[in-house]
Amino acid sequence: MNICKDAEIIDLGLYFTKHKFLAMTDLQFGYEEYLNKQGVLVPRFVHKDMLERMETILQACCKRSKAQKIEVVLVNGDVKHEFGHISETEWRHCIRFLKLVQTYAKKIILVKGNHDTMLDPIAKTRCLDVVDHYILDDIVFVHGDKILAIVKDKHIKTIIIGHEHPAVAVTKWPRSEKYKTFLVGQWKYGMLQSKKLIVLPSFNTATQGTDVLKERLLSPFLHGQNIKNFEAYLVSDTTYYFGKLKNLVI
Repeated sequence: MNICKDAEIIDLGLYFTKHKFLAMTDLQFGYEEYLNKQGVLVPRFVHKDMLERMETILQACCKRSKAQKIEVVLVNGDVKHEFGHISETEWRHCIRFLKLVQTYAKKIILVKGNHDTMLDPIAKTRCLDVVDHYILDDIVFVHGDKILAIVKDKHIKTIIIGHEHPAVAVTKWPRSEKYKTFLVGQWKYGMLQSKKLIVLPSFNTATQGTDVLKERLLSPFLHGQNIKNFEAYLVSDTTYYFGKLKNLVI
């Protein structure tokens, strides 16, 4: 499903067909280990499922590109979960993920997220750099935990963020299901200025994320915005366009 010009949703990734460029966000490897330490028992199969899901997406991108490898895979922040150190699990899972991606992509770009304070040692093992933002034509990728000056540059038309882990709960009494969701809307700043804003869902499958209609919003990009005017693309067995959030039955 196309979310904007030359950009197609493939499961939890956003694929730019013209550039052979795949973006995703918030893998947060090590999250299930963190939950276990907090006394929340989560089965340790999340990482395996994420790698299998990622490989399926990468294969689909290569098929669309009619090539053995696509050009770029960009992770828009929060590759790992722990803030202050690198756990053994995070180290092992991140390296395994990067090796998998390098099988299907010529280049990997790691945008720094708020959880990535200790990502550089992992990145260096694969000869990768960690950047604050990345520009693709008139699109800028930033994690979304803070508003960088680059997003207001006059040449930038679209901002793509992660960090929020957007999800929406769809209710049909007595059952309510929460789904990971791509959001598309206008980010308004200043008096009359606005840019297109795309919010990517979290790739980590241990949790569905934040219900943007019921829970406190995390990203400063969404603070003060009319979130109900954003359009929602819900990810399930396929992608479903639900129109504006204000039209959802909640």
